[in-house]
Amino acid sequence: MGKLSAVAVKAALANPGTYQDGDGLFLKVGKSGAASWLVRLQQDGRRRDIGLGSAKLLTLAEAREKAMDLRKAIKVEKRDVLAERKDEAAAKVTFRGAARQYHTENEAGWKSAVYARQWLASLENYAFPKLGDIPTGGITAADIISVLTPIWQEIPETARQVRNRICAVLDYAHAKGWRSTEAPSSNSSLKAGRGLPRQVKQRQNRKAMPYVAVPQFMTALRRKPSYGRLALELLILTGTRSQEVRLATWPEFDLDGRLWTIPADHMKRAKSHMVPLSDAALAVLAKADALRLEGTDVVFPGVAGNAMSDMTLLKVLRDMSEPFHVHGFRSAFTDWAANEGFADAVVEAALAHKTPDAVQAAYRRTTYLGAPGQPGARVKLMEAWSRYCSGKVGSDGSCASSG
Repeated sequence: MGKLSAVAVKAALANPGTYQDGDGLFLKVGKSGAASWLVRLQQDGRRRDIGLGSAKLLTLAEAREKAMDLRKAIKVEKRDVLAERKDEAAAKVTFRGAARQYHTENEAGWKSAVYARQWLASLENYAFPKLGDIPTGGITAADIISVLTPIWQEIPETARQVRNRICAVLDYAHAKGWRSTEAPSSNSSLKAGRGLPRQVKQRQNRKAMPYVAVPQFMTALRRKPSYGRLALELLILTGTRSQEVRLATWPEFDLDGRLWTIPADHMKRAKSHMVPLSDAALAVLAKADALRLEGTDVVFPGVAGNAMSDMTLLKVLRDMSEPFHVHGFRSAFTDWAANEGFADAVVEAALAHKTPDAVQAAYRRTTYLGAPGQPGARVKLMEAWSRYCSGKVGSDGSCASSG
């Protein structure tokens, strides 16, 4: 018979301290009011205190029964109950949970906030849909290959980054005791030519649509409005990158001022960038606003209101049987602007490119945006480009001049 009673336990819950019941079972009440049942056992010559659960949820009788089961498991069945509990806990650590914890612990030491955000975003976009809910200990090379196969040839550099990051998370899980082995990359199953095919496109430039084909493509793009198509349309009209459009939120846009201010952490160079909005770009935003989802500020939301995957934009092109790449529209814009005679400096500013000449970079302060009532060269450039994309050209086939 134990020393405690139900009445004694109830009284003990209001008084911090340790209360012995016998046979190793005791109740521990903390100053904060937390109260737990524990049992003290001997295994392999070592004394171990094993938690049974909250005293506010487990009755005295239930705690005694759990303690008896543990004593039997150790003394009669010769089981390592601590190892079993550790395995049970590890089985509950999913890849998503491990990745987020790894990211939290390491992001402060990475080269920039932009890199830290991109690191996690790449797993959210490509790995979490298939691996997110799988316990880290159950992930095999075949599981990783299933994630990489759809993007291995299409976006090889990103695919390699995703592979390396998945393996980093699994190695981390192994170090934490959540997984019995390190990532399967060590056996070469995730190398090109083994479990994955050799990447034949990794040295090729991303194929750009010729600018002469853009107006006809834009006409087809506008026939079936969707978040993906609207996002691609805005990307083309503004000459921006996929990341900048996909992560765009409504507070970034001054629709009355016809200006989009992209924050530094969305930019490749980690420097904020202002984009003048043409009539066509404002029309795209009006359509997106009409489809706006409650509970999110993301302009072109993906799953659950979060930013869409960069594969979404590429999928729009593939669904339209276009062999080109999303980033290639910046090349199309550059080629068109050169043909129309726009100054290189204005085009480079529109693309948010770094000025290669250090002296020029030090003295060139203008953004070519102009002032209210006096549109600058970039405003004229983007309006002319949008008119061209919409098929609104002059009788001589041109749509703008360099002024």
